[in-house]
Amino acid sequence: MASVTAYERLRQALPARPARWLVTGCAGFIGSHLVETLLGLDQAVVGLDNFATGYARNLDEIRDSVTPAQWRKFLFIEGDIRQPDDCRAACREVDYILHQAALGSVPRSLADPQTTHAANVDGFLNMLVAARDAGVKRFVYAASSSTYGDHPALPKVEENIGRPLSPYAVTKLVNELYADVFARCYGLESVGLRYFNVFGPRQDPEGAYAAVIPRWTRAMLLGEDVPIYGDGETSRDFCFVANAVQANLLAATSENPAAINQIYNVAVNERTSLNTLFGMLRDALLIHRPGYRVAGPSYRDFRAGDVRHSQADISKAARLLGYAPAHRLADGLRLAMPWYLSRFSPAAPVAGAGGSGA
Repeated sequence: MASVTAYERLRQALPARPARWLVTGCAGFIGSHLVETLLGLDQAVVGLDNFATGYARNLDEIRDSVTPAQWRKFLFIEGDIRQPDDCRAACREVDYILHQAALGSVPRSLADPQTTHAANVDGFLNMLVAARDAGVKRFVYAASSSTYGDHPALPKVEENIGRPLSPYAVTKLVNELYADVFARCYGLESVGLRYFNVFGPRQDPEGAYAAVIPRWTRAMLLGEDVPIYGDGETSRDFCFVANAVQANLLAATSENPAAINQIYNVAVNERTSLNTLFGMLRDALLIHRPGYRVAGPSYRDFRAGDVRHSQADISKAARLLGYAPAHRLADGLRLAMPWYLSRFSPAAPVAGAGGSGA
């Protein structure tokens, strides 16, 4: 019989230990999965979002996936982390903060570094100050694998980073520095989670800054070109959203003193090329659409600021947090594909379409 994981034990224990959680960016991709999971575990949740990149429909999906009693434990605040008053209001009487609100995307930061800085640095600092003043137990925040920059070693180890390759990467490195200083100067416990290419249901396929998996899936279904920047041998460590949810909850509740005020990689320690990803997505789609014709990819120039290869060493998170990713890339694609199909081709119902089960 397989041993019970730290996350399984936590999920069993949390309903008897209700707390008040704040999820910033609650209407976004990862944030909405955190809210859904916490409500499903009978926790009280405050959500903060300004809908810059999040959507009300994500909150609607949560409402439909939990019980009415669980939904009544959710308080939504429409606000902006760039506004200190909004941060203070959201942090009131909160035990744990899961800070996901940010402007992602390397290309976006290259096009508009000031707006990225305002959300990711000014907004982050506002949240740290509000968390300190409210006396929260722990501040868990979304860091980024972009922090590794031009460091060539694989897999990526938390202690070894290079020079940032984009304004976005600079903002996420600054987050780590500020969190460390607040721990040293004010005693604010924090944990940073360096996400590696998280994917899953509710991830936005629209716009110039959409993530690769939902964007490609949508293009395949609409018969559009699937763009691959470079030769297709660029590789990433793709991480299903349920793994990111696990890391957040373990980080927030860990009672191991050595685990606090640390940075962790959140991934699966696997490297997949874009060419291989294309084939896996096509195969996952064809399970639901047998005989569907998917055009080949369209190769384009490399994009400025992109890291060539990315793969995470997750041994630190495993050792100190008990992190054990339950979903590899193929598993995540299988779980996410019905949602992608129901969202991007609504005229063709798909059996099993629904939430993530994070």
